[in-house]
Amino acid sequence: MKILVIFFALLFVSAPASVYDFKLKTIKGDDFSLAKYRGKKILVVNTASKCGYTPQYTDLQKLSELYKDKLVVVGFPANNFGGQEPGSNSEIEAFCSSYASVTFPMSEKVSVKGDDIVPLFKYLTETANPDFTGEIKWNFEKFLLDENGKLIHRFRSAVKPMDPAITSNL
Repeated sequence: MKILVIFFALLFVSAPASVYDFKLKTIKGDDFSLAKYRGKKILVVNTASKCGYTPQYTDLQKLSELYKDKLVVVGFPANNFGGQEPGSNSEIEAFCSSYASVTFPMSEKVSVKGDDIVPLFKYLTETANPDFTGEIKWNFEKFLLDENGKLIHRFRSAVKPMDPAITSNL
């Protein structure tokens, strides 16, 4: 019984308190944390290079530039939907640079659903917010975090980055 209590205590102690607790890798393989953006809103987006929503990269870059003083866009390439992100990290980085001149931070390719979902996206899809929770349905879903790393809104793929539903919250 004592071992079971200790196990559950450790489980709860090690559970992430916010998005700032997750260890991530950039598309170049360097360590990074969303904590470096504390004090700004963060728009987390699962991306793909060969998707009908891929043109949103252009508006994500525009959003990133227009609101750079108070928002950071962070892209998370994922190949979970229809094999629409088949490339390596270097191929994805080259595509983003040439296609939309992307300068906002990009993570390494990750899994955003299923058995191999990365902990950040498990946390984001299960965290209560005013919109909805649950599994990501497709590429280019967006998670808006406030200046303290709290999830405040979630948007489905069809909501474009420059939509007032997003920009009115910045």
